[in-house]
Amino acid sequence: MPRIAYAVFALSLLPLSASAQEGPVPGTAGVANFSLGQIKLTALRDGGYVTPLASGAFGAEMGAAAVAKVLTEAHLPTDKIRLDVDALLVRMPGHVVLLDTGLGPQLPSAALIQSLKLAGVQPSAITDILITHAHDDHTGGLATAAHKLAFPNAAIRMSSREWAHLQTQDPSLSKIVASKVAAFEPGSEILPGITPIALYGHTPGQVGYEIVSGDARIEDIGDVAHSSVISLAKAQWLGEWDGDQKMGAVARTKELARLAKAHTLVFAPHFPFPGVGWIIAKGDGYVWMPDSRLKAGRGEN
Repeated sequence: MPRIAYAVFALSLLPLSASAQEGPVPGTAGVANFSLGQIKLTALRDGGYVTPLASGAFGAEMGAAAVAKVLTEAHLPTDKIRLDVDALLVRMPGHVVLLDTGLGPQLPSAALIQSLKLAGVQPSAITDILITHAHDDHTGGLATAAHKLAFPNAAIRMSSREWAHLQTQDPSLSKIVASKVAAFEPGSEILPGITPIALYGHTPGQVGYEIVSGDARIEDIGDVAHSSVISLAKAQWLGEWDGDQKMGAVARTKELARLAKAHTLVFAPHFPFPGVGWIIAKGDGYVWMPDSRLKAGRGEN
């Protein structure tokens, strides 16, 4: 079995109000450190979202009762769905790599920069930023509230399709980051041991990132799956947040099957922190198995 060693320090998450509305909610800084072969990784806590069941974010074509049934069977509330927003830090010779940048100034109480501080990393030390896709909760942290580069020394890497998409969707942010962007085509190694995998559908150019060290590997799956329950149990259901819902469902179904068959360790940025574990086949769907060796501790700011 590949060598994966863990050490954890994480701060408690803010409780959710029973009256929480759809939208971002603050996070509390937290980190979970582990090694993969010869490299060091850290899951970084940022913030989260709450979406009411009535929003139709999952399985709208099936109806609210069908979605509620899946949640009930998982012993979860049926009125709202909580999604975390986390990022992944990779430290290896010559590179300090951040996979996605969280919510950023759109949620001033987002905790990514504080989590980086807990990990002992300053924004200026980041050498490479790998973007899975150009939604605000993944690119929001690229710029500061003063519209400056948040990570001034980092190359910003994303697929060519996604860079084109970002320029259309957010011209202001695109102008800030343009001089740092290094676009690529998925399928070939872009940094030592890191290869982007095309997962088009959620956005035109979304990718996941496979990270390999020796016999050990992990994949950051981006937003190919949002909910650790619904997205896995009913991978074929349409997702309201997918730009191309049918393509998104196909990408999700194929990628989950591949990850489950290979028993690949996964980092899922919207699954419960720290979002590290495995996709396990169950019946005609899948379930999430968090890595039990990576348990969040508690502390105070």
